[in-house]
Amino acid sequence: MFKVQEIREIIKLVDASSIDEFVYEADGAKVKLKKNGGVTEVVAPKKEVAAAPAPVAVAAAPAPAPKVEAPVEVAAAPVADTTDLHKITSPMVGTFYQSPNPESPAYVQVGDKVGDESIVCIVEAMKLFNEIEAEIKGEIVEVLVKDGQLVEYGQPLFLVKAE
Repeated sequence: MFKVQEIREIIKLVDASSIDEFVYEADGAKVKLKKNGGVTEVVAPKKEVAAAPAPVAVAAAPAPAPKVEAPVEVAAAPVADTTDLHKITSPMVGTFYQSPNPESPAYVQVGDKVGDESIVCIVEAMKLFNEIEAEIKGEIVEVLVKDGQLVEYGQPLFLVKAE
C-alpha cells in the first residue's frame, strides 16, 4: 500500500509536469491521477482490505482553483510574518482531527516540538484515517484549523518554525 507521503509526492510531480494523466501500479496497489478530469484514486490490494471483498477506492479533489485558494491564504494572513514558517498542508480532501479519538489528547499543540516523522493530526477521507506527519523538525507555532473541520487538498493545517 502507498504511504500518504508517496502519494503526496506523486501528486506534486504530476501537477508540476505537462502530463494530464498518470497511472502507477505496485504490489497490487494502484494510483491513478488525471489533471483535467479531477480524479485521484488509490486502490488497495485485496489482501489488505478486511471488510470488503473488492478493492477500496479513495477519491480526492484536485488542487483548488486559484479563486478557491485565495480565501485560504487570507485566513492565514493574521500571522505577522509567515515567510520563515513551514506550512504543514493537507494531502487530501477530508475531515481534520487533532487526536486519534475523542477521549485522547491532541497529537500536537502550539509550542510543541515535532520531528520529521511526528504525527500531527489525522485527515479522514471516505472512512480511511490518514495520519499526517510533520515532515520537518521544529516547533508548532499555530494550528490553522479546528477539530472536525473539513479541509481541502493543499490547505495549510499548521505553521511550524523550523529548527
